[in-house]
Amino acid sequence: MHRIVVLGGGTGGTLTANRLRKAYGLGEATITVVDQNDRHVYQPGLLFVPFGLTHPEDIIRPRGRQLHPGIDYRTAVVDHVDLETQTVHLADTSELAYDVLVVATGAVLAPEETEGLTGPGWMEKVFTFYTPEGAAALEGALAMFEGGRLVVNVVEMPIKCPVAPPEFCFLADWYFRERGIRNRVELTYVTSLDGAFTKPVASKALGGMLAERGIELVTEFNTGSVDGKAGKLVSWDDREVPFDLAVVIPVHNGAPYVANSPGLGDELGFVPADEHTLQSKARPNVFALGDAAALPISKAGSVTHFEGEVLVENIGRFLAGEPLDASYDGHANCFIETGFSKAMLIDFNYETEPLPGHFPGQVGLPLLKESHLNHLGKLMFQWLYWHSLLPGRDVPGITSSMPSHGKHHPKTPKEATRL
Repeated sequence: MHRIVVLGGGTGGTLTANRLRKAYGLGEATITVVDQNDRHVYQPGLLFVPFGLTHPEDIIRPRGRQLHPGIDYRTAVVDHVDLETQTVHLADTSELAYDVLVVATGAVLAPEETEGLTGPGWMEKVFTFYTPEGAAALEGALAMFEGGRLVVNVVEMPIKCPVAPPEFCFLADWYFRERGIRNRVELTYVTSLDGAFTKPVASKALGGMLAERGIELVTEFNTGSVDGKAGKLVSWDDREVPFDLAVVIPVHNGAPYVANSPGLGDELGFVPADEHTLQSKARPNVFALGDAAALPISKAGSVTHFEGEVLVENIGRFLAGEPLDASYDGHANCFIETGFSKAMLIDFNYETEPLPGHFPGQVGLPLLKESHLNHLGKLMFQWLYWHSLLPGRDVPGITSSMPSHGKHHPKTPKEATRL
């Protein structure tokens, strides 16, 4: 009987375990999922909490209840993984032996790594919406905010859902206009990137949308410290950005146990893996997906979903002694809420920039364009998340590979010359 251990009960770990349970009968494999708590957060919903559009209790469910019968769920802290003996060591001194290990413990916020961030002013005039507690506290602060400079700051990449910070700016613009005080609020987006996003095409589009809404964009700002008492961000090269209210997205690292497991992770605690098979570079019987993996693609829920299809196929092939499927192409898509019941959708992969057109085909959601339809798509995604993605079901018409049908591809120089 195969022993499969999945570390992490979030998006990646849950959908992987559920897909594996459908692939293997109870007499073929034991599947164990380990996480340090039993609180599964629908993370895209955190963006809406500060604006009163949802509440933490509406986006949190027990982890164990999202897993299919026949999956063993353990609430425990992982101490380290011994790759040599193929053993997971838990903090309570118990051990789990495995034949295949899946690392899906996501990314962990590390606000303590930025000087002053959790000092004076933390959760008073300096907040983050990347946790349920932070998002709820920020809701109260925004409701009391009557004017001044609100700064949204990404300390360092990579982060979970890199479109969320500009989304927050767009929703803040909408929120203050709804309250009738937008003319008293100065909005500023401060990022370590050289633009509003990691992909040039989307970065240009988002940068233009920020400018249209009167939101200042400060780029290549590498935050060295946050002075909550004085109300200012200070970069490593001594540039300063003052604020009356700051929304900070802290440094992200991998789970602590990865750093305690020799050979498993990189210097940030993420797990290097093959870009196309998701097989770890540490050992052939270790796989990684989602935010926990060190791959050149966004740390987003859609990425995890698309990776999961290929990863589960490859676990089966590995156990059968067959060549792995190298079909994951870095497919990612993101709904970008832009306020006023509109959103934009981008779809891309390792090689292809976000393009205009429609997703997933000629008829579908508009790409690189604000629309009410995309807003409805983002809202509907929460239902799909709980009832389709997490249970490991396929979404009709959507596969792990990025669709090219329906996109408007730029003409090659040769084609342009013929015209």
